[in-house]
Amino acid sequence: MSPNDNSKNQVYLSGSFDILNIFPLSEITSDGSGDWKRNRFKASLNFSWLRDDGNLYPAPKAQLILYPKYPEVRFSGFLAKCENPPSDLMTQRLAERILFLSVTNQGNVIGYVVSPDSSIAKEFFAFDIQERLGVFYVINITHQIASNKSELIKELTRIHNLGWINSKRLDRDNNVLDCNAPNCGGYTLEAELGITPNGYSAPDFLGWEIKQFGVKKFERTSSSVITLMTPEPTGGIYKDNGVEIFLRTYGYNDQKGRDDRINFGGVHRVGEKHKRTRLTLQLTGFDNESGKIRNTDGKIVLVDTNEAEAASWSFASLLKHWNKKHNQACYIPSLSQTKPTRKYMYGENILLGVGTDFQLFLKEMTKGNIYYDPGIKMESASTSPKIKRRSQFRIKSGNLENLYKTNEMIKLEKKKAAKPGHSE
Repeated sequence: MSPNDNSKNQVYLSGSFDILNIFPLSEITSDGSGDWKRNRFKASLNFSWLRDDGNLYPAPKAQLILYPKYPEVRFSGFLAKCENPPSDLMTQRLAERILFLSVTNQGNVIGYVVSPDSSIAKEFFAFDIQERLGVFYVINITHQIASNKSELIKELTRIHNLGWINSKRLDRDNNVLDCNAPNCGGYTLEAELGITPNGYSAPDFLGWEIKQFGVKKFERTSSSVITLMTPEPTGGIYKDNGVEIFLRTYGYNDQKGRDDRINFGGVHRVGEKHKRTRLTLQLTGFDNESGKIRNTDGKIVLVDTNEAEAASWSFASLLKHWNKKHNQACYIPSLSQTKPTRKYMYGENILLGVGTDFQLFLKEMTKGNIYYDPGIKMESASTSPKIKRRSQFRIKSGNLENLYKTNEMIKLEKKKAAKPGHSE
């Protein structure tokens, strides 16, 4: 750490928002203070200090401060209300202190700080560490972590060479169950990778978010639609008055003639009025020219012809959704068949995207590459309404590379056929 990294000046972590991808954030709020120059987000952490007695001491006020103007991210509040904080090292201006941060499987962040003349610091400075993220040196503490990418590719190669796989899913206890819905392509791939549902939202497989998408042919993978995230609105009539009133106000009769059903769907792009819902998607608080958030109270919003806010998503809520899983993502195409039974086959060409930023997401929205494509409905509307909610932000697979700072297209190896008279 530099001399300026202390409790008074905060600890500088990064010059971009991609650093947020490695920290599980409890909550993100806007703190605009009425002045765009002072606009900032505050992101709370479940943070504890590890001390030399071997115990953990929670720091309940610890948080990340995000300044969109620069942009930059700083660490703050790490001493306040902590029972046994390392104040001797974190309040002074001492160069080359080392702050170790680690994330647990439960989503907690643990910090440990040492002086530059400590034995741990001397051992650290002797390392040849190649991987960097922001100001961090990334230490892979096991061979398994160091080879996560290789292990991922190995597993996807195995699955690709299985050919057609019966549709399935895993339950929380790792039991294999049948899966007969149209969206079972993801569940089947996750089952092959051993991914089970869990309460803590984290990347799926060895630090990688796994996303499969259906295609008609493996040779044509650029025009498939991929759902990036499905956050519920945080404002507008949808939130304040309820989904039923929202549907009765902006929905329309089912286009297939199904009785007593109200739908709300269709592709909504920024700046375009949708012909059925009559709503226009707008983006406020984002400067497309600079690619920066100019107002932390900004939002994605659907407005009607009277400029009333039908539904909205605050930047603060979307920032948490986006950075939760997308730092390292793997996209795999799939084919499907339904007869005689539902099966899936996974393609050989996969995309690995590394290093994303919520501001890249917003920029793709202004281009129309990311759009709102909901599937909200109300059945038995005149008797006992049954409502299904699904707000989706989607993208065509050909535009995925715009969301990541590093992209790599990998062709998986096909299994070699055994020669006649030879067994494998």
